[in-house]
Amino acid sequence: MSNEFDYTKLKHITSVDQSDREVPYNLRQSGPTKVEMLISTRVRKSPYWHLSMEAGCWRATVYNRIYHPRGYVKPEDGGAMVEYNAIVNHVTMWNVAVERQIRVKGPDAEKFTDYVITRDATKISPMRARYVILCNAYGGVLNDPILLRISKDEFWFSLSDSEIGMYLQGVNADGRFDCTIEEIDVCPVQIQGPKSKALMKDLLGDQVDLDSMPFYGLAEVKVGGRSCVISQSGFSGEAGYEIYLREATKYADDMWNAVLAAGKKHNLMVIAPAHHRRIQAGILSWGQDMDDQHNPYQCNLGYQISLSGKGEWNKKADYVGKTALEKMGADIKGGKKPYKLQLVGFVLGGKPIEEYAPDFWLVSPENGGDPVGFITSPWYHPEKKQNIAMGYVPFDGTLNANGFPKGKAGTKYKVHLPAEYSDTPGTPVDAVIVDIPFKESFNANTREVVKG
Repeated sequence: MSNEFDYTKLKHITSVDQSDREVPYNLRQSGPTKVEMLISTRVRKSPYWHLSMEAGCWRATVYNRIYHPRGYVKPEDGGAMVEYNAIVNHVTMWNVAVERQIRVKGPDAEKFTDYVITRDATKISPMRARYVILCNAYGGVLNDPILLRISKDEFWFSLSDSEIGMYLQGVNADGRFDCTIEEIDVCPVQIQGPKSKALMKDLLGDQVDLDSMPFYGLAEVKVGGRSCVISQSGFSGEAGYEIYLREATKYADDMWNAVLAAGKKHNLMVIAPAHHRRIQAGILSWGQDMDDQHNPYQCNLGYQISLSGKGEWNKKADYVGKTALEKMGADIKGGKKPYKLQLVGFVLGGKPIEEYAPDFWLVSPENGGDPVGFITSPWYHPEKKQNIAMGYVPFDGTLNANGFPKGKAGTKYKVHLPAEYSDTPGTPVDAVIVDIPFKESFNANTREVVKG
């Protein structure tokens, strides 16, 4: 059977089995479309928006109903890979005010938080953070925020791209939990790269001992004379920190400019969130690599449900999605396949992919035929000198050493790249499943073995 695939005939792809989804992915390969973004009052401008413009932002998208800078270096000047060079060799600052902060505060804050996340909130100490997920009653992933525990009775959900604030208020609509749930005027920036600690030491002085701060540790500090919470964390896989500015609407310039001043001697560069580096680290992007109709097992987050990986469930009495998620886990342990597609890692051929993909590119079996899966996050890996990607293919029942679903390394496929990346336009490139991550993170990878 021919491996050629005619994109001109494509509409919505139905050969990819998504029958376990009520709303299948839009697998229409429409390619890039030239269109001007409408700036209107329906979408919020963050307190850092004007500062991103001053730093050279030339394009943006919308994330959490906030305009989100997604490019500073133009293609003719090297584009996103210049920004990649900055994050892997120096230090960068990102405007991530789109990560809305939803505060849960009050006597039942811990009880409420424990109910809406799959992990055990009682094991998170004050002034510590954790990566968590929230699921719906069917086991779908609603959001995967960083959860900051500010005090015994106060948590901040630092959101990925879905409207969780309203959902959380709805969960407590009957007032069964004694707590308030509201968005607060706190906006983060990320400081990422190998020189991030040196920059932060210059910025903070003796306010905090960064050498003893653990990963996901928090501290109250002043930056530019303004009150902030910092976290040793980030979305890149490089060493890094997040600075959460309180009363950001008032004091954005003070904090931002203080970071710029401290960063001069460290070659600080303001860049877009480093999706090339987060893909290397195997860090997922909600809405791109998963959504509310993906369950944690199929997107490599099963450890958030079963801490041992051997079917021993969280000891929590109840949480949203518990029944559905434990049944899925038991089915998997019993050799069943409770869903259609599994997120896997690929290395693939073709010309270097050095820009965001405008479509979910299709994946076919090695010997050709109709597409059976799709790519979600592709990019070029400069050190490996090859393209890498995450994507979905039919789940074959393969489990890793901890009993979690994974793709079978070595399995071969074909990927249908657009003409600009194809060695021979119209002919799919070779791809093979490999283990994720593609490049280790600076901090030890805690996404397999989780303690609290």
